[in-house]
Amino acid sequence: MKNVKTVLAAAALVAMTCNAQADWVGKASYYSGGRTASGGRVGAYTAAHRTLPFGSQVRVTNLHNNRSVVLTINDRGPFIGGRVIDVSTTAADALGFRSAGVAHVRVEPLSVAAR
Repeated sequence: MKNVKTVLAAAALVAMTCNAQADWVGKASYYSGGRTASGGRVGAYTAAHRTLPFGSQVRVTNLHNNRSVVLTINDRGPFIGGRVIDVSTTAADALGFRSAGVAHVRVEPLSVAAR
């Protein structure tokens, strides 16, 4: 029984580690102004993600032009299917998709904040 618990604990640890380091590929959109779910405000290099803890940092890369920025998660969203992240308007400008409104991106977790 002890070995089963050890194996299950190890499997859970591996699953959490792999999940925390997973990249997301999908659509990004942008948003501006107002309060965020973390109680702060949308900043120059902030973003909204559905599951990453507030304070986590991610690298977002526009797969069309290979531009990337590092953003801090401080809000929840996006709430539209197929989208993996909402970024600030400043970040959308830096990524080169503000005029298009949406871009195909890769989101790579750099540091995952404690919950």
